[in-house]
Parts: sequence; structure tokens; C-alpha cells
Amino acid sequence: MRLQNKVGIITGGGTGIGAGIALMFAKEGAQVIICGRRKEPLEKTVDEIKKSGGEAIYCITDVSSQKQIQEMVETTITKFGAIDILVNNAGVYIPDDVTSTSEDEWDRVMDVDAKGVYLVSKAVLPGMIKNGEGKIINIASIAGLFGFEKSAAYCAAKGAVVNLTREMALDYSSKGICVNAIAPGVIDTDMTKPFLENEQAKQGFLNKTPVGRVGTPEDIAYGAVYLASDESDFVVGQTLVIDGGWTIS
Repeated sequence: MRLQNKVGIITGGGTGIGAGIALMFAKEGAQVIICGRRKEPLEKTVDEIKKSGGEAIYCITDVSSQKQIQEMVETTITKFGAIDILVNNAGVYIPDDVTSTSEDEWDRVMDVDAKGVYLVSKAVLPGMIKNGEGKIINIASIAGLFGFEKSAAYCAAKGAVVNLTREMALDYSSKGICVNAIAPGVIDTDMTKPFLENEQAKQGFLNKTPVGRVGTPEDIAYGAVYLASDESDFVVGQTLVIDGGWTIS
């Protein structure tokens, strides 16, 4: 197993991409901590991991709250002794352009999608530095690589995640910590459900995706396992695009 005896935190781990990563990490031998704001999906994912023979716990955590993040980190250390892997996956999406996005909406997207990466990383990094090793994987988006219509705050936040990944890699790679990002394309999750249920919108996505289908959380989880494993020790500050070919079409 590629993550045997590793301890991994996945934010936004109750549903979608986060749940897919959590399940695959556990399958590969990791002890998993998932966090999010809603208890029910977190419990469901933890139960699924345990039924498959894995080890997992959950913490109710808002990644825009430094206090809640610190409590989650302390819980993890108490339970498992260390943190080897962090996946900054928590995210929200508001479909509006600049003039239609309220200041509160803008702040909410930035607080979760960008500031959350900073806050959780800041809480986890001291332990990784002390241990002399660690893997941080930031879930960005192809919307952070180029523009999407009516996605102003989301594009801005995910663009910030891509460049913060590069900056963190420069600061911490010499300390044994590999920081990379994944930029998913259109993935079948609760976030994209309203669009995928619209046949015209779905066909528009498919027309831009050479493989002819939308992605699954498992598609992203395979990339996350690689970046979390020892196999990626020479991969530093990169954004792994997993989009079915959208960005080359």
C-alpha cells in the first residue's frame, strides 16, 4: 500500500472530491482525518472507510476559522501522533460576475477557497517542519488557470491557490516538504450537479472535453495518492491538471 502508516488530513472530506480522496487514501493504508462543516456527510464517509477496513475520524471544522483549525490539528496529533499529508480541498462556488457578486459572497469564497488553504497549511506546517517531511496538496481548478464566465470570485481564489502553491514550495521544499496542487476539470460532484442536470450545459462541458465524459472524484483521488506518496518526492510546486483534456482542446 502506497500510504501505509501515513496520517492524512483532507478538508472538505465529506463529499465529492474530498470524500473520493479520503476513501482512496484509506485504501492505500493511510489513517485519515476528514473535516468539514456538516456532520452527516462526514459521518457517512468515515463509516464507509471503516466498513472497508480503514481507519478514519472526522472533525467539524470551518477552514476560515483559525480556532477550529487548531482544534482539528490538536485532535489529529492526539489521536495519531503526527500529520504526514494535508489535502486542502474545502471549497465553495458562487456563479456570478464581478458586478453581480456581493462583497459578502466575494469574502465567503475567498475565506474558504484561498484563506482556508493558508490557515490550515499554517497550522500543519510547524509539525511537518519539525519532522523534516510532509506532503501538501492544494486542490485548485482549471478555473485558476484561465477564466470561466460568471465565476469571478472562484477564478480569483483558485488562481491564488495555484500561485500560493508555487510560493509554499519555494519556502518549504528545502525542509523536506513537497507542496503541489491539482487542477480538476469538470467533476461530477454536488458543486457541479446543477450544471450537469442541465442537458445543454452538460453537453457544452462534454464538447470541451476530448475524452467525452465528465470526471469522477476517483479520477482526482488517483492523482492525489501519487502526490501524497514517496513516488512524487521530486515533484515540487507543480499543478497537476486532471481535466480529460479540456485545457488542450
